[in-house]
Amino acid sequence: MPADIRTFDFNLLKALDALLDERSVTGAASRLSLTQPAVSGILTRLREHFDDPLFVRAQRGMVPTPRAAALAGPVKQLLAEVESMLRPQGFDPATASMTLTIAAIDYALRVVMVPLLSAIRRQAPGIRIVVTPAEASLHAQLERGDIDLALITPASATPDLPTRVLFEEDFVCVLRADHPDAAGPLSLDRFCALEHALVSYSGSPFAGVTDKALAAIGRERHVALSVASFLILQDFLRVSDLIAVVPRKLAATTRGLAILEPPLAIPGFTKIAAWHARSEHDPAHHWVRELLFKTSNTLI
Repeated sequence: MPADIRTFDFNLLKALDALLDERSVTGAASRLSLTQPAVSGILTRLREHFDDPLFVRAQRGMVPTPRAAALAGPVKQLLAEVESMLRPQGFDPATASMTLTIAAIDYALRVVMVPLLSAIRRQAPGIRIVVTPAEASLHAQLERGDIDLALITPASATPDLPTRVLFEEDFVCVLRADHPDAAGPLSLDRFCALEHALVSYSGSPFAGVTDKALAAIGRERHVALSVASFLILQDFLRVSDLIAVVPRKLAATTRGLAILEPPLAIPGFTKIAAWHARSEHDPAHHWVRELLFKTSNTLI
């Protein structure tokens, strides 16, 4: 009966490989840790599948038929490929070549991505990074493979996404270094009297977490400027009397700006990394995530 892939037992190929190497049922049985009758039974099944005697008795062991001899190379190669496929995949950052897409807002670009990219360039120069904005359809982006990793807040994650906390963030006030109030400290009255700038990605362009905190104590401020980028905000602050409330770790990366403690409690936020379960055990993705966690630890 000719071999049929739908019914063929691929374990038989391991026995065929041993028989081809050993040219002996006894030798193959020892190599496979099986009994001699068991290997004789396997040889019978192989002969049925390949519709060929495969081996004939000779004065010294067994001699493969032309069909068996022709199978020797392909069988050994197939077994090696299967073994390679089943072997845990290794990853060498020094020789790795891949492209990784990371979604992040500009705050995360400055605070998280700069140290991460610096570390990747030193340790894995063959890894190319694409940075793209985090969108509302984040889960769909991860599911489609459009992005590999997202730097977000917990509110943007879904329960089925693997995540890990990178750090906790709070807020400070920033204003130009030679601002009349740069020496501080700021009173609540002075804070409310100043004109403010803020970053808004969606919702009300002139209200944010600071305004909610002020409203909770019966106060308000005047927001004169709303922009969609933390990075451009600092340029406006340097050429005006505006003040802004920004994440502390972002403020620490700026130059030419004074940093003051806010005169009221403003709730901070948590920055997390999220990825799809598909890449949970991928060695390359795991390495990049571990490097991200390591570089983020320096920000705590």
